[in-house]
Amino acid sequence: MSIRPAAAADLDGIAAIYDAILDREESGPVYTNWQRGKYPTVDTARQALEARTLYVGEEDGFLWGVVNLNGIQLPEYDAIPWAIPAERNQVAVIHTLCIHPARAGRGLARRMVAFCEEEARRQGKAVMRLDTWEGNLPANRMYPVLGYRYAGAAEFFFQGFIREILNCYEKKL
Repeated sequence: MSIRPAAAADLDGIAAIYDAILDREESGPVYTNWQRGKYPTVDTARQALEARTLYVGEEDGFLWGVVNLNGIQLPEYDAIPWAIPAERNQVAVIHTLCIHPARAGRGLARRMVAFCEEEARRQGKAVMRLDTWEGNLPANRMYPVLGYRYAGAAEFFFQGFIREILNCYEKKL
């Protein structure tokens, strides 16, 4: 079982993870505010791949997880009362961390977060930030257990078509 930088050959498997999550949500429970065909898509993954910020978890050829780790803070982050001071270039941000529903409940999200923290430290970052939909109960439970501080919530106009309240978290690396 490994976590590694994504490759172009992984794009179909990444899209399969996104689709599996959306398929599961059609019958409930709903933990994302995503919209099929709009976000996330294979093009979302391709952009992160081209930026070299996309990572996948793999076991025996099966992609079980994907995450985009970069320094992009959405404009709405400016409304959050972050407690850990950091220059913009010192901040790493976890985006779209997903675990395939067939592998959920095995601690893989925690493993992916630990990988992101290690990679961010390797890149010289001092702080990790992230946001998650207020309705994503597993994520909103997991991040504080992993040492993340709830920094606040704000309405985001995500991707220009999804209005949602996102909870924001931070952790000193």
